[in-house]
Amino acid sequence: MYYTIARMMQAPGSFDTLTPHIVTASVEAFFDLQLDGTVERYASYVNRVYGLRTQEGDHLVAKFYRPGRWSTEAILEEHQLLQELDDAEVPVVAPIADSEGNTLLEVELEPEEYGGGTGGGTGGDGQYVGDARGDDPYVGDARGDGQYVGDAREDAPLHRFALFPRRGGRSFDAESDDDWFRLGSIVARLHLVGRREAAPHRLTLDPVTWTGAYVKELLSEEIVHGDCAAEFEEIARGTIDRIAPLFQGVPVHRLHGDCHRGNILDRPGEGLLLIDFDDMMNGPAVQDLWLLLPDRAGESRRELVMLLDGYRQFATIGEGQLDLIEPLRFMRIIHFLAWRARQRHDHWFASEYPGWGDRAFWTKEIEDLRDQARFV
Repeated sequence: MYYTIARMMQAPGSFDTLTPHIVTASVEAFFDLQLDGTVERYASYVNRVYGLRTQEGDHLVAKFYRPGRWSTEAILEEHQLLQELDDAEVPVVAPIADSEGNTLLEVELEPEEYGGGTGGGTGGDGQYVGDARGDDPYVGDARGDGQYVGDAREDAPLHRFALFPRRGGRSFDAESDDDWFRLGSIVARLHLVGRREAAPHRLTLDPVTWTGAYVKELLSEEIVHGDCAAEFEEIARGTIDRIAPLFQGVPVHRLHGDCHRGNILDRPGEGLLLIDFDDMMNGPAVQDLWLLLPDRAGESRRELVMLLDGYRQFATIGEGQLDLIEPLRFMRIIHFLAWRARQRHDHWFASEYPGWGDRAFWTKEIEDLRDQARFV
């Protein structure tokens, strides 16, 4: 059975029409669950993440992926890594599969302005007419080739989502040497699994292909203020040229990619838990270590030593990778700018960041880039 839901047009890549009804109806369409109507939105930088509850009191998390960000294959590589880690007893939260074994599901949303699907159309009241029932979302399995099952419109917007069991915990503030040792150990266990397989559809952390692409996007789409564009290009491209040789020959493998302390929870009686693998990528091992540090590498020597001691209990890492820490910090600043730029079409963005993108904003960002470039 196929379903549609009437909606208003939205900006590319946004979630402006992802309502609580769509969230709950989507989950119930794929899973043999009855939800009690609870929809709690969690803070999320790029995606939309919602806490749900079944009528039996079980807590779940639905993660809706930002439209246009990842291909089907790339998301499934995230799910594959999570399953491999779970099988290896590395503490993560793996997605729940539906009755057919799928962990990535797709919901197609039909605009009110036109008829949807083959063999159907809109009636005078704006409702979809055809193989649809009421205002439920269209649902189709996400296959490896990104194709739908059924009669889907090629131009109809869609959302992809995955369902997870909710596993809470408290933030882990590392203070003692043992705390830092534990952090290094869990990252190493993650990397042991990450090295087993490839992820060809995920990004590879490289200053030329990764950071350079962001710089090109920011400039070509005229996101950088015109008065600041030349200066931004000079500091960005000049620094990329300087740091690129440092990455040559460095081994890369699957990483968490965004392994800061906010993505590590402490579950009393169980231990640490790694969460939020949305930025999973290929890259050097040190990427998942430097984000844990409280300051620049030169100001965090004690913490870095203990991280490495814990890491080396399970895996190896070359000393040369430590030279990548400050270049990686520079690259992350540009990464963050690009992803904020991609959210600028969301309706909430202008009110949340009223001065984002103006001349004063870019002047400050360029100052920060110049400051960080001194440490690479």
